[in-house]
Amino acid sequence: MLVAAAVCPSPPLLVPEVATGAAPELDAARAACADAVGLLAASRPDRLYVVGPAEEGGVYPAGSVGSFAGFGVDLSVQLGEGPRPAGRPLPTPLAVAAWLLARAAWADAPIEGRAVDAAATPDVCAGIGRELAGSAERVALLVMGDGSACRTVKAPGYLDERAAGFDAEAARALGTADTTALLALDAGLAAELKAAGRAPWQVLAGAAEGAGLDGRLLFEDAPYGVGYFVAAWS
Repeated sequence: MLVAAAVCPSPPLLVPEVATGAAPELDAARAACADAVGLLAASRPDRLYVVGPAEEGGVYPAGSVGSFAGFGVDLSVQLGEGPRPAGRPLPTPLAVAAWLLARAAWADAPIEGRAVDAAATPDVCAGIGRELAGSAERVALLVMGDGSACRTVKAPGYLDERAAGFDAEAARALGTADTTALLALDAGLAAELKAAGRAPWQVLAGAAEGAGLDGRLLFEDAPYGVGYFVAAWS
């Protein structure tokens, strides 16, 4: 059963070594992420799943490694403790999550990473969430993903007038643990707005069905024209 969840944005710029001179611009987001991860630890889960978007889904066991070399930084991160398994490196959103957990010195529960196909339907995402929630008596999720990338003319997806409304509804749903509203987010519109968090948020919605969790929005902003949200559910 899901007992707690943290929702965090997944830009590599959260990692100061990647952001370099721009690092202070996301200090508030980093602080909110640290608070959300701290609340996860306080829930004393039996298992933590780290969920993030990717081009294709997959399971990443504890010990999986990710790198920020593609962003010009010689920095690797490991998802929890354990032997490094052979296989694919962590997708960037899961690597950012591994960095957040290492920063928090997470050692409270076994960890597994789940990459979710960014094009997965809401029903498929919800089904994954139900599967994760049913895997242990006390399950926690660290959910990585961004809102729209179309909030300004300098945003990665340029300006789209629909982006602000989409982000406002996503922020409201995340801040109130409104699973129905999260599942109602339109996958097609999310793709057009480059909102990579849609699929992971809908995994969270499936996992939280019937759990009776309350939500709090800890951070909301759109630096660089991309919607970033931090929320805690407990």
